[in-house]
Amino acid sequence: MNWQQDEPKVIDEEMLKQAIEEQGPQGQAGDISKKEGVQYEDVLQLRLDYRNILKIYHLWHFTSLTKLQLDNNVIERIEGLKNLTNLVWLDLSFNNIQVIEGLNSLVKLKDLSLFNNRISVIENLDSLRDLHVLSFGNNAIAQLENRETAYTKYKYAIEGMQENELQEQQAIEAQKISNEELQLHKDAFVEFLNGPQLYDSMFDEDPDGEKLALLPGMEELLESFKSKMEALCVQIFDAGLTQHAQRTAEVESFFSCSHEAVADNRQKAAQIAADFESSRRQKILEMQQITDVELLEDHISLCQEQASQLSETLLSLELQLVDQLEDIFKDFERSISDMVGGFIEYVQGIFAQCRDLENQHHEQQLEIALATLEKVVKNELEEEIPDDMAMLLVDKDTVTNAVSASHDIHLLKIDNREDELLTRINSWMSGLLKSIHDEEVKRNRKRTSEIRNYVSYVKDELEDMRLSEHH
Repeated sequence: MNWQQDEPKVIDEEMLKQAIEEQGPQGQAGDISKKEGVQYEDVLQLRLDYRNILKIYHLWHFTSLTKLQLDNNVIERIEGLKNLTNLVWLDLSFNNIQVIEGLNSLVKLKDLSLFNNRISVIENLDSLRDLHVLSFGNNAIAQLENRETAYTKYKYAIEGMQENELQEQQAIEAQKISNEELQLHKDAFVEFLNGPQLYDSMFDEDPDGEKLALLPGMEELLESFKSKMEALCVQIFDAGLTQHAQRTAEVESFFSCSHEAVADNRQKAAQIAADFESSRRQKILEMQQITDVELLEDHISLCQEQASQLSETLLSLELQLVDQLEDIFKDFERSISDMVGGFIEYVQGIFAQCRDLENQHHEQQLEIALATLEKVVKNELEEEIPDDMAMLLVDKDTVTNAVSASHDIHLLKIDNREDELLTRINSWMSGLLKSIHDEEVKRNRKRTSEIRNYVSYVKDELEDMRLSEHH
């Protein structure tokens, strides 16, 4: 197959988008899907077979994935699957895997294929208590007896764990907690900022960066860069959770005050209406006994006046509530705006530090690259040059362009993550304020309509009494 002639690949954004488009809806539905985009968190099945993949990477967003096909590649290690906790079916057959590892969090896994790899020991499967099908034929296990003994050992271990209801419940609870934590992080707009994910994403689509990483001295530089970048991301993450707790408390306080004001106002209005209704019914009974037309007319006119006064009283009370709620809303709007504004300012400061850190890394990387080029030109480089690195060390322009291209990609990733956070939190705030305003308008219109309908009913009843008396 032609794919075997390609260079080994790491799973990247382009490969994932292509795979999702190929496996997604076709025709008009496919066009719509491409326009609207697919959220990785919503993907349930993914085929990445026959793609010459060397390293599993960039799959942490696929948290809903239940079926993953990675067979017929050149994968050497089982890694990068930690977040795929809903995975039920996993095919890693026909690869170059030597050790069973990286599967501990896949507690829902039922079908696992490791057929045709280089595995010598069956191990690290104890956490997979739901595993029903395990395929590991054509591996490097020395003797059939050893293979059967190992299989029997794990078969009984799995069956024993399946019977352990306590462990199963703990796994369900752990998954629930994990999902709730992820949702909390999303609500705080800082998901995947509590680790190296931003740093990793900066190198996802950076082919020049991969080659530059091979330069002498780059390993230590990259480790330092990663550590500092992760520390900055964690600052944003921690601040995001703190800010989310404060915003939540502020929102709850606002709604509590608003509901209390509405309830108090409604209680006063209900008492006024109840007193009026009691009096009205008593007067209706009295008027039914009156035979004098003029006297009855006077009573009817008086009752209509009282109904008009009731309307004015209730509408005035409603107007007071509107003003009170508007004051509460303005205080809340000012408070939540200050809160979000302060958080945005803080986050922008941290992202600015991320850019400064990337700029420093860029300068240091360029210095290393040019120094290495000079040694190559003078034939002073002691270690052997890998082919990928040799492609860069042609001349100064080639080196400079490669370092600059890598730098631009990194800055773009930082900018995009900052823009995403700021856009989402601003959208949340404007959406919340708009919904509160719209709900208050709806409440006010409904209440005003209730008052007018009741007063109209009272007046219509009095008018009917007048007409019946005249007849």
